[in-house]
Amino acid sequence: MSRYISNALKEKIRQQANFRCGYCLRSELLIGMPMEFEHLIPLALGGQTVEENLWLSCRRCNEFKGIQIQGFDPETSENAPLFNPRTQIWSEHFSWNIDGTEVIGITPTGRVTVNTLNLNKEIIVVTRRLWVSVGWVPPED
Repeated sequence: MSRYISNALKEKIRQQANFRCGYCLRSELLIGMPMEFEHLIPLALGGQTVEENLWLSCRRCNEFKGIQIQGFDPETSENAPLFNPRTQIWSEHFSWNIDGTEVIGITPTGRVTVNTLNLNKEIIVVTRRLWVSVGWVPPED
């Protein structure tokens, strides 16, 4: 159960993720610090340190995710997996609200991820409002 990630693999993942968090889409340039390398299936749950199980995550999203891989969807009253930024397309599970300050889950996976990662906690919504005012968010792709 190794945590070591080679520099070559780190750079490859950073480029694949477009240097931004797979969940909230904040970029490294926007937050002024590198993203963390996240195990999509946590080591504690048997995940491995291999390309297929790694992606970029901002510290905030990574800390809220912890070792969780699923959560409760209040709309369907069922458990659903968290979003996997390596294998799923963000726009199929999420959208932005009209003013670009909140992430809206549009599928069970999207809603579970928004709730679990607290993507719309008040402090980040206030911050996004500032970023929107200067055109930095939401990202265009």
